Amino acid sequence: MPAHSRRLVLLLGFAGFIVMADNWVVSPILPAISKSVGVTPEAAGLLIAAYMLPFGVFQLVFGPLADRFGKSRVILSTFTAFAVATALCALGNSLTGIAAFRALTGLFAAATMPISLALIADTVPMEQRQQAVGSFMGIAFLGQALSMGIGGAIAYYFDWRGVFIVYALAAVVIAVALWRGLRGMDIEPPQRDRHESVFKPYLALLGHGPSLRTYLIILVEGAFLLGSFSYLGALLAHRFSLSFLAIGGVLTAFGVAAIIAGRTSSKLAGAWGRTRTIAAGIAVAAFADGLVFAGGHSLILTGIGVFALGFGFMTAHSTLITVATEFAARSRGTAMSLVTFAFMVGGAIGTQAGGRIAQATALTSLYGIYATGLLALALVALFAVGSVGAPKIAALDGAR
Repeated sequence: MPAHSRRLVLLLGFAGFIVMADNWVVSPILPAISKSVGVTPEAAGLLIAAYMLPFGVFQLVFGPLADRFGKSRVILSTFTAFAVATALCALGNSLTGIAAFRALTGLFAAATMPISLALIADTVPMEQRQQAVGSFMGIAFLGQALSMGIGGAIAYYFDWRGVFIVYALAAVVIAVALWRGLRGMDIEPPQRDRHESVFKPYLALLGHGPSLRTYLIILVEGAFLLGSFSYLGALLAHRFSLSFLAIGGVLTAFGVAAIIAGRTSSKLAGAWGRTRTIAAGIAVAAFADGLVFAGGHSLILTGIGVFALGFGFMTAHSTLITVATEFAARSRGTAMSLVTFAFMVGGAIGTQAGGRIAQATALTSLYGIYATGLLALALVALFAVGSVGAPKIAALDGAR
């Protein structure tokens, strides 16, 4: 990759890192917040929903805005607002006040992932794009993997307000770097007619067979993979009585594996083809869940399963995203918003279903069931994604 492309991926990766870390940061500090504001931990769970709802919904809003008004412009303004909103969370004195600030944080955080992916697709040639996408996603999901350990450590040495202050300061530093790095770089003037219906690109993408099948694979992938990841912390605490800091250390294996897979998935796709790479990545994730299921009281086997889950996830996901970047060159913000929305909705379904499975049976059983589901999805992907030539949508296409 050219030096300017590497800098872009790194800058956007850091932004994705802090956003994904912020995504999960409330979980380890929920008991401390509930005690501080005088409510039960169950009631304080509102803070998670307050963040996730706007984070999911506004994924679909910012992509079309970026296509109309410029991607750099939208991501710079929203990421700056995200830093401010994160700082405001530290000032909340009631559950309602903190929930309102978390909702604002989730709203502005929603722009970072889809617009970053669209910017990368606009600037990096197709032959190098998967490596760029994989590197960006690996850095971002390292933030998700480390969030529990980081949040728990900061809260232990300071308090829960310190977590938001540290995250806000980190976001400010990244925002300044983004402003300097992206200033004047808005790859192109707004490409779409500002009077065009915001629904037209979505309808075209969902009415196009290859793109619809790709989005459905991403949705189901999100259900099984995010559903699996969401309960790894609880599983590690239950099996091995680990502290939040130790759990964060084990989950780092997921992020490290994601970074490695982000660097290698493009080579695998070049050798095997994208369809087989997607199926292979999902199959590795199935193997990972099987290891976690069978790991019993072996921390080594469980840790290998965590690593394999990150590797399989990023191998499949970066390939699926690369495919999706070619569906609509003039509406990449919209196309990437649909990718992240499908993945997050799938994750929400998988997490909710996983909780019910764990309650009805046992937490370990969840991983056996999801391993089976992932294996079935790998087989479906071989046929549903097809030869993955990423045929463009005529109604949305533009020469690129």
